[in-house]
Amino acid sequence: MLETGTKAPEFTLPDQNGEMHSLSDYLGQKVILYFYPRDNTPGCTKQACNFGELMPQFKEKGAVIIGISKDSVASHKKFEEKYGLPFTLLSDTEKLVIQAYDVWKEKKNYGKVSMGVVRTTYLIDEKGMIVKAFGNVKAAENPTQMLGEL
Repeated sequence: MLETGTKAPEFTLPDQNGEMHSLSDYLGQKVILYFYPRDNTPGCTKQACNFGELMPQFKEKGAVIIGISKDSVASHKKFEEKYGLPFTLLSDTEKLVIQAYDVWKEKKNYGKVSMGVVRTTYLIDEKGMIVKAFGNVKAAENPTQMLGEL
């Protein structure tokens, strides 16, 4: 996980509509940047839907929400449409941003060890600095937690 007080690594990735987004596009706004393992899995769906429900409060506080996983643009589009998600989902199929933000880790699941995205959320300020970093977050509670951090 990256340190608080450091500059957030720049990136450019496609969203669920295939449009490119760079972190620098969001300078002047607070960014909730959350990394999650997979679209349409129970925990990831709960986290995304809870962020979606709280979207008006995040907007009131001047924050945007961006989710990143290694799923494809097409997968993100289906995920967005199925649950009516009102925020940007970025596709990092090459895992370049996932690795830059240090969230690609060894994970244990039922005793089996594999590599994967560790659910991590960063709060990035208006100048592109990491002000909060949370690793191994609880999917259902993370959106409320992040709202409290603003």
